[in-house]
Amino acid sequence: MPNKLSLLLFFCCSVSMSFAQIYLTNASFEGEPEDAKVPVGWFACELGTTPDILPGEWGVYKESSEGETYVGLITREDGTWESIGQRLLKPLKPKNCYTMSMDLAHSDTYSAYNQPIRLRVWGGLRKCGRDQLLFESDIIKHTDWKKYEFQFNAKNFINYIIVEAYYKNGPFSHKGNVLVDNISPIKDCIRASLD
Repeated sequence: MPNKLSLLLFFCCSVSMSFAQIYLTNASFEGEPEDAKVPVGWFACELGTTPDILPGEWGVYKESSEGETYVGLITREDGTWESIGQRLLKPLKPKNCYTMSMDLAHSDTYSAYNQPIRLRVWGGLRKCGRDQLLFESDIIKHTDWKKYEFQFNAKNFINYIIVEAYYKNGPFSHKGNVLVDNISPIKDCIRASLD
């Protein structure tokens, strides 16, 4: 009987560990609305990164999808863009499948930075490292919040995550924006966990 109990406890612990979640710090970008402010828990990853904690700045008054505030990231005519990152509480492991989601929208009233753009999510071994592209959205044209869920297989260890605004196509440069809120915890893919 003790062996069956030990086996049952081992199985239960293994299953619960396989469905572990990695939470991001301030995943809904809570803070006092302010322009040119990196949200608490995040750091700038591109020269000239001055994201805005919204609503209430730059003519953007859209309600958040979760909590009180969200972040706005822009691209500029000079070919620069904004990106923010943070260190994960524990690394993602190579060859593992992960899933996560975030709410995205576009603003038509972002003080002349009004063109629709993409959002990209990178994983890196070092701070601001772009070692693996984890997700690239379509052009975000919708002004209502929509949840984007994606999964990826880590090629190497990933210690950092980067969220960045990016242009519509290729080398073109223009003034655009993307709004980001409510990033989910990073979870193991269900299929990978069951295999």
